[in-house]
Amino acid sequence: MKRILLVLACLSAVSLAAMAADDKKPDNTATNERDRSGETTSGDQSNSSADLKITQAIRQTLMRDSELSTTAKNIKIITDNGQVTLRGPVKNAQEKAKIDQLARSAAGGAKIIDQLDVKGSD
Repeated sequence: MKRILLVLACLSAVSLAAMAADDKKPDNTATNERDRSGETTSGDQSNSSADLKITQAIRQTLMRDSELSTTAKNIKIITDNGQVTLRGPVKNAQEKAKIDQLARSAAGGAKIIDQLDVKGSD
């Protein structure tokens, strides 16, 4: 019993030390403020059949493209009243351009609003 308590105490101390050493905490405050400022978010996705079909067609087109990074394939695609908003990080300008081109071809003439952010490969 004493061994178990000793092991648990050691693990707790190690965990606390690791947490204290982690001084680089993520800060997405700016992103959250942007989402509250009236920008289109995933909660704005319409449930109409036509809008869902557009979103699905774009997502399937992105997923089939083997040259896109996983980050690029995970962007937000938000369709409302035939207007598509693309949001999220991509690794470079080439990916951004390719996503825009693929989305336009898959959207069947829907208006595309490109809000993709080039973040680099860090």
